[in-house]
Amino acid sequence: MNEMTKILVVEDDPLSMELTQEMLNSMGFTVHGAMDGKEAIKKVEKEYYDLILMDIGLPDVNGIEVTKIIKSIPRYKNVPVIALTVYAMKGEKEKILKSGLDDHISKPINVFDFKKKIISWVGASGLEEKS
Repeated sequence: MNEMTKILVVEDDPLSMELTQEMLNSMGFTVHGAMDGKEAIKKVEKEYYDLILMDIGLPDVNGIEVTKIIKSIPRYKNVPVIALTVYAMKGEKEKILKSGLDDHISKPINVFDFKKKIISWVGASGLEEKS
């Protein structure tokens, strides 16, 4: 499966964190969580992740700022960071993408679209999707 692919989920809402981690675990990924930006930065300094899912509305430092800090670390320069956000205002997605994040997933999460998007970023070696 995809045990070697590690994903960091940065999410301050415990329920959203649990749901996201369960979906990724069911896809065969190794998943770690961070409840805020400071914890996310500490984790990326210690370990390497292949993909980061970033809530934009974090309590301490917003997800856009956290992404800028993470992307300034040389080994994370090309690691995809996908925004997880409830922001649905017109132009919000474009603003997020212009700010350095690589993609966008709206909350509440559509499970099928979520899995499709994750696979498009990290591949699906040995992962069988049933449509």
